[in-house]
Parts: sequence; structure tokens; C-alpha cells
Amino acid sequence: MKFIRNFNDNSFFILNFLCIFVIFGNNKQHKWGIVMARICQLTGTKPISGNNVSHAHNKTRRRFLPNLQKKRIWLPEEKRWITIKATAKAIKTLDKKGLYQMLKDLENK
Repeated sequence: MKFIRNFNDNSFFILNFLCIFVIFGNNKQHKWGIVMARICQLTGTKPISGNNVSHAHNKTRRRFLPNLQKKRIWLPEEKRWITIKATAKAIKTLDKKGLYQMLKDLENK
């Protein structure tokens, strides 16, 4: 990474963008489209891991996935709709507080 220091800011930005494109540009493709992470775009909730426990207490690993839903939100400043993937809990909070107040509260945490 020592050679990057010799570039000016613009070429460093372009090089950094190309690295990000190469790393994240190769998303897995399915018949439904590009596979995206199961992460809430508002709160950042991710899947957690745990165990399935049988009646005989045999434990096998499993994942607990967040309850993600797609939601369209109207942005009055930009006069357009945006679609987000958020958990059901985040959508309830969004309906109660509004987008900007919710983001402000999340930023303070």
C-alpha cells in the first residue's frame, strides 16, 4: 500500500472506488436477481446464531434471521419514493416517530 501515497487525492479516490467495485461488484446471482445481505437498513440488525434443541437436548447450530420487510418511504424534500429493507420493529418505530427523528435517535446511540 506504500505506492498509493504517491498518488494525488483524485487518483486515490478512483483507485479506492475501483477496489470497492471489484470487491463488492461480484454479487451472487440467482434466478430472482442479486442476493443481498439480510441486514436492516435502518437499525443494522443482523442474523444471529444459536442452537436448535431437541427434546433429548441434542443441539444443532441454526441462524435466527431478522424479520425483514420491504417498505416504500416518501421523502418530501426530494419529492420521491425510496424502498428500504427494514425489520418489522423498525417499521413500527418509523411509523411512530418518523424517518428523521428515528435516524437522529439512532445516531445518538
